[in-house]
Amino acid sequence: MDEDSRLIRAMRAGRDDALENFVRKYYPDIFRYCLRRLPSTADAEDLTQTAFERFFRGFENYRHCGKAKNYLYVIAGSLCADFYRRSPDEPAAELPESASSPEAETDRRLDLQSAVEALSEPLREVIILHYFQDLKLREIAKLLGIGLPLVKYRISKAKQQLKSLLREDET
Repeated sequence: MDEDSRLIRAMRAGRDDALENFVRKYYPDIFRYCLRRLPSTADAEDLTQTAFERFFRGFENYRHCGKAKNYLYVIAGSLCADFYRRSPDEPAAELPESASSPEAETDRRLDLQSAVEALSEPLREVIILHYFQDLKLREIAKLLGIGLPLVKYRISKAKQQLKSLLREDET
């Protein structure tokens, strides 16, 4: 039995420590995912908390068949999409400037963030999940409910577009 299955069983048994361990285990990944997709840290924190609230609200109907983190990504992705449907005029999220990184590195990160934000939603989704959340291609396919060839195509297409967008920024 994997760790997720043990946590789910313990949560179903009503153990508060299991709930706490579950949140501690997955909160950082879901928060980073939301942070990459939203305009501010506060928005990312709010939507991350909402994702966990929704997970626990529907917990008694949850059927564990894989990784709970994937289900949390689905919830968070839906919340992020809803966020932009409600407020389409929000500016693109910027990466926080690190005091220890040189100015050129910060500029490069901002250029990359802008380029990722310029991608269509399906392409941006696979790039974020693969490169920023370190999910495997098969996990992405399962999470998004699409075939593995389509995931590979979207990543390839997104990389082409990112190269083009980043070249434009250099000129």
